[in-house]
Amino acid sequence: MATAGRFREQGLAGLQHNFITGKLEDLIQWSRARSSWPAQFGLACCAIEMMAAGGPHYDLARYGMEVFRASPRQADVMIVAGRVSQKMAPVLRQIYDQMLEPKWVISMGVCASSGGMFNNYAIVQGVDQVVPVDVYAPGCPPGPETLMHAILTMHGQIQSGEIFRRREESGAGAGIHVDQRDGQADAAVSLGRR
Repeated sequence: MATAGRFREQGLAGLQHNFITGKLEDLIQWSRARSSWPAQFGLACCAIEMMAAGGPHYDLARYGMEVFRASPRQADVMIVAGRVSQKMAPVLRQIYDQMLEPKWVISMGVCASSGGMFNNYAIVQGVDQVVPVDVYAPGCPPGPETLMHAILTMHGQIQSGEIFRRREESGAGAGIHVDQRDGQADAAVSLGRR
């Protein structure tokens, strides 16, 4: 009876794993990693690069992410592309709260990650002040290659279960930083922030 109660409260994590349920957990994590549906939150020039990643040249359909969901109730990955204003922050949080668990957030670009060159009262100085960020994609704006690298990094972390362990340890997003892959100069260097 205690095992049934623990399973209801914790889901698959509440089971004692043996060779059957251990493989079942691997299958569930594999399917989560390959069926992530993005909710776009394009706010500035990074959104153009995000749209380019969804086009035929870069083809996000390879990862099962070809359709950006218009409803947050159908999405489990939020890609925040661009600067977030103080007026937009409550809307961003509301959309995040409406997404189903488990959910992940990718911060795309230096403006979303740290406010970028907009160091003033009107811009949120890092979207991690509003929602927990799992993967940071650098650049100003990051190209489709960098976004795809962030997505693949997130998929690997979901499949291995590492992203869940990081969330339990920190109580926030996983906070994984990826390298820029599109050959552009690092935005932090070009803005003189290093």
